[in-house]
This record gives sequence, structure tokens and C-alpha cells, in this order.
Amino acid sequence: MLEDAVGLGAVTVLGILEQAYFSLQVIYARRKYSVSPPTTAGPPEFERIFRAQANCSEYFPIFITVLWTAGVFFSQGLSSICGLLYLYGRLCYFWGYSESPQGRLAPLYFSAKVLWVLIGFAAAGVLLSFCRVYLNVDLVETICSGLGLF
Repeated sequence: MLEDAVGLGAVTVLGILEQAYFSLQVIYARRKYSVSPPTTAGPPEFERIFRAQANCSEYFPIFITVLWTAGVFFSQGLSSICGLLYLYGRLCYFWGYSESPQGRLAPLYFSAKVLWVLIGFAAAGVLLSFCRVYLNVDLVETICSGLGLF
């Protein structure tokens, strides 16, 4: 069973490391721009780094939840690939936002699209499993046979 989730586990660990990296960047920025906790206001350069880290942290629980739900109920492989793409998008978002407010936009839209794909995979997987377990209906088989694919 554990080997069945190794892709999801690897993406989760990478995501945690990415979150740690973002947090460290805020610590370094606090030192560089002399912004002592709990203050969150400072030069625009600091505030962009702080907001980029906060925004990424706000979406992380949603990402992890749909990553695992999609991986367990739909496809571990596709979910893991989407997870890697999402993490890459968030890294680009962080770097872009650290440079300028406009630098965050393209990676933000990219990572949001990937997150919606994962949400779709999770919803489809849960729906298919629900129908199979509780309604004794295999929707994939029913649809495919209706289209003449089986």
C-alpha cells in the first residue's frame, strides 16, 4: 500500500520543503530590511516577499487536500504530475512577486489552473468511487459501453 502513494508522498515532501524555503526568505528579508516581528509593514521589497509567502501558505492546505484526494480516488500519477506543476508555478509566483507585483500574475494564473485541474480530478474520482461503492454503478463502464467503446 505504501508504494502506491510514493508519488503523492514525494510531492508532499517537496511542497513542505518549498514552504520552508518561502519562510526562510521572509526571515532573510526581515533582517535585510530591518523589519522586526510582529511588524509586517516595511519597504515594498519586504512586503512583496512577505505577501508572496503568506499567499502560498494560505493555499497550501487546499493543495495538499486535493492532491491526496485526486491521487487516492482518481490517479496517483496524474495527480503527482499536477502537484509538481503546481509547486513549480508557486515557486515562479514567489520569485516573480518578490521582484514586482506584475511578476506574480502569470505564475498565479498557471498555478490556479493546475489547482482547478486537481480539484476536477478529485471530484471526478470521488464521484466515480461513490457511484461504484454505494450505488453499485460503474459510470466509466456505463458511459464507455453507451458510446460503443466496450
